[in-house]
Amino acid sequence: MIEVVIDSIRASLMSQHRVIILRERESDRYLPIWIGPYEAEAINIELQQIEVARPLTHDLLKNVITEMGGTVLYVVVNDLRNDTFYARIIIQMDSRRLEIDSRPSDAIALAVRARVPIYVDEDVMERAGVNPREEEIESESLESPEAKLEESPFRDLIESLDLDDLGEGGEE
Repeated sequence: MIEVVIDSIRASLMSQHRVIILRERESDRYLPIWIGPYEAEAINIELQQIEVARPLTHDLLKNVITEMGGTVLYVVVNDLRNDTFYARIIIQMDSRRLEIDSRPSDAIALAVRARVPIYVDEDVMERAGVNPREEEIESESLESPEAKLEESPFRDLIESLDLDDLGEGGEE
């Protein structure tokens, strides 16, 4: 497993969807994952330490786990199938270790609240991770039209994003 940190959450210029950019802690490799606007907002609220009057869904989930005697240990983006990412929430409950299936956005929203590590499976990072410098080198060497058709779909995704991070004065 590869530990990652949240690099940014960005908005698509084409839709209301957001993409969370996870950065490998030990390198410059990134993993972009599309998430919904509500999940992006839930993550941003916690990252920016915004006070809310009542618990949000992910606050509630964390509180239920804690009140039942459990501890969130970490979350992991563990699979990528048919262009869909999958995640697991790892919980210690007494002597049992539970692995709960989750969308990555919900797992990450819970991880930032529980202040636990976020990991990505090595195979997932190999298949979907983007190294900006390598992408630059590859694009410089691509000359034929056939080669251009084979460019990474993640390059297209990143190029279509609004580069202003959410919550830093950007209007929605």
